[in-house]
Amino acid sequence: MTIHFIGAGPGAADLVTVRGRDLIARCPVCLHAGSLVAPEILGWCPPGARIVDTAPLDLDAIMAECTAAHAAGQDVARLHSGDLSIWSALAEQTRRLDRLGIPYTVTPGVPSFAAAAAILRRELTVPGVAQTVVLTRTSGRASAMPEREQLAAYAATGATLALHLSIHVIDRVVAELTPFYGADGPVAVVFRATWPDERVLTGTLATIAAQVAAAGLERTALILVGPALAADGFRESALYAADYDRRFRPTATNPEGLAI
Repeated sequence: MTIHFIGAGPGAADLVTVRGRDLIARCPVCLHAGSLVAPEILGWCPPGARIVDTAPLDLDAIMAECTAAHAAGQDVARLHSGDLSIWSALAEQTRRLDRLGIPYTVTPGVPSFAAAAAILRRELTVPGVAQTVVLTRTSGRASAMPEREQLAAYAATGATLALHLSIHVIDRVVAELTPFYGADGPVAVVFRATWPDERVLTGTLATIAAQVAAAGLERTALILVGPALAADGFRESALYAADYDRRFRPTATNPEGLAI
């Protein structure tokens, strides 16, 4: 048997990968992350599947489900919201599975920052404006931030910041970022991206805290900050320029379309 860790995406069921859907459909056991996984996704489980909400379980109890399935020879679909590469608690689970000798696979999912950018219809890396996206968060009860990982250090670069798990400290976020992006620095807050109750707030560092308070947003929201969000007068990249020599697109100076 195998434990299949599957990124269930930001919310909408049709954003799960085809591989993820097919794995769910063939696993007789499904462990899912409570309200963070759309009910439609659980509908893909095979008839009679054991479906367990892991929200009330601690790590020992989750591992007990995995070892029981292993003993019974049953594959497990282990669903986590978003993508498994960030803030998924994947590392602590796979470390235990390695020690137990239980095999597993990992299937990626659409991360929330990508879903939020799509909803905003924005590219987060704009030529001459920002070429870096920083995925970070503020300290919380479940996990403190390492001492060297400070918002100011990332903001000093001018990169686009995608702040997870931080909406409850929006005032602190604004205070720490304003010296670098300015009071008029563009901000977007996307609440429950791709869910039916999705909400989007756009503004500046001077206005966003009041908007968040008025909307009553306290959790499950992503904060995006940086000039790329409002970029308009930027130069076009050379990638699609008529005189840019590249493979598969011949030009007068490179008639055979060679890679140069």
